Amino acid sequence: MAYRLLVVLVLLAFSSCTGLIVDGDGWRGSQKSEFKSILAEDKYLSICNKQSLYKQVLSSNNSKLMSKLLVAYTNNLANGCINMKSFNASQNAKKARNIDTYYKVDYQKVDATIILTQLKDGKSIEEILKPYIPTYPQFQILSDKYKTLKNSGKTDKKLLRKIRVNIERTKMMTHNLGKNYLIVNVPDFNVRFIEDGKTSLMFGVVIGKYVKQTPIFSSLMKYIVINPTWNIPDSIARKSIIPHMLRDGGYLARKGIVIRKSHSLDSAKVNRRSVNWKPYIRGKGYVPYKFIQKPSSSNALGRVKFIFPNRYSVYMHDTTGKYRFKSRTKRMRVNSSGCIRLEKPITMLNHIATKYSDKSVDFVTAKYRSRKTYNLNLIHKIPVHTTYLTTFIDECNKLIVSDDIYGFDKSQRLNF
Repeated sequence: MAYRLLVVLVLLAFSSCTGLIVDGDGWRGSQKSEFKSILAEDKYLSICNKQSLYKQVLSSNNSKLMSKLLVAYTNNLANGCINMKSFNASQNAKKARNIDTYYKVDYQKVDATIILTQLKDGKSIEEILKPYIPTYPQFQILSDKYKTLKNSGKTDKKLLRKIRVNIERTKMMTHNLGKNYLIVNVPDFNVRFIEDGKTSLMFGVVIGKYVKQTPIFSSLMKYIVINPTWNIPDSIARKSIIPHMLRDGGYLARKGIVIRKSHSLDSAKVNRRSVNWKPYIRGKGYVPYKFIQKPSSSNALGRVKFIFPNRYSVYMHDTTGKYRFKSRTKRMRVNSSGCIRLEKPITMLNHIATKYSDKSVDFVTAKYRSRKTYNLNLIHKIPVHTTYLTTFIDECNKLIVSDDIYGFDKSQRLNF
């Protein structure tokens, strides 16, 4: 009997030392120590609006409060610490002023039951948090920079706040970036092709005006149109095409623009002289006659466009306005109606044709030179992510700070 009692006491002592004893709320001593260590440095910058709860946990060591904080910390890590109620109200106010603005947040579901079950099963806190850590490398890189600058005590508070907002934006991005993907950083006026974790291509872009903002979202590039036609939107037809046509009878012919009953060159032709165009200049809405710009060197889309289907009708494309890439000023680079104009579309075309289609560069070049429209389908779809990072660590480990061209730095308020 004495021997058995000795064995039990030894096992209890061993369990206590190794953190194997589980309390009534499922916490092991080792898990508590690990979580407190993560919180002490706020390793994933996700205490956010739970500072009061954190202080209660520190002073009481209460397991129920610690469980509550673990779930909250996980949710802040998964979905960010931006006041979405305030931000959505700001977005709705912009739309009420006829400003096209879209910012898609990829929410992750954080199930408290699952989190606490994993805790009781003995998973480490790092294991529990791992599925919710943003996969975009800028999250960790910007976090490290933020902590370094904050700890130095020499960094302007406005810059620290700006960096922190961008860290939260990386939490709001999709976690399914893809192994190889294209990422357009709107305020940085750049597109990067990331392959196997490295930047294989990078060059400039022109993005949407303030009233026609390039949307922030993710999609899949499925095909490329070589020598595209441009289906001119009704809004542009009303504002620009029709007035030019009425003032100058030769305008349409010089621009290679034709009029059809629908946005198809095969649809019925429309004689411009048979229509009273004045009612369509005023107001908004549907125009029953469609203007199409045929493939040519003067086509507004240039010679190639890259299609990643989305609800915003946005795509990347070539441009006749190459001069805009000589400057990084807002006046030069914030100029489109939402689509993304590319500085080096042919470089991108050849790169994608070689690695993501079953056609050779010679085949694609021949189609390009033919001046006829051709759709190049991709056998490997490419994720495309438009982002809004006004602070960014570049390939040389330099902090790039950009202007807040769409006002998101101001409207995305931190909730702490």
